[in-house]
Amino acid sequence: MIEPVSISEKAAKEIKYLMENKNIPEGYGLRIGVKGGSGCGGIGYMLGFDKPKEGDLTYLAQGISVHVEKRQTMYLVGLQVDFYDEADERGFTFINPEQP
Repeated sequence: MIEPVSISEKAAKEIKYLMENKNIPEGYGLRIGVKGGSGCGGIGYMLGFDKPKEGDLTYLAQGISVHVEKRQTMYLVGLQVDFYDEADERGFTFINPEQP
């Protein structure tokens, strides 16, 4: 099975923490998608918690159920979700060597 997006250990730890402590409903997983894509800015990535939908590619990454719309898969191949946690900033980051 294709796993277009990987999740770093640091990101997985934060995602699991959020799922356990932010009242994410049972049966929900991590939805990863693309947004934008017009103009010079290229595409952006988004994360959220959602139920699987018809037309999704669903797989496990670091023990987390991940949902991706099949039609967006080509934009996500090679993407890694990481988590940055330093004094100056904190949040999820997206690393994609396939995108300029």
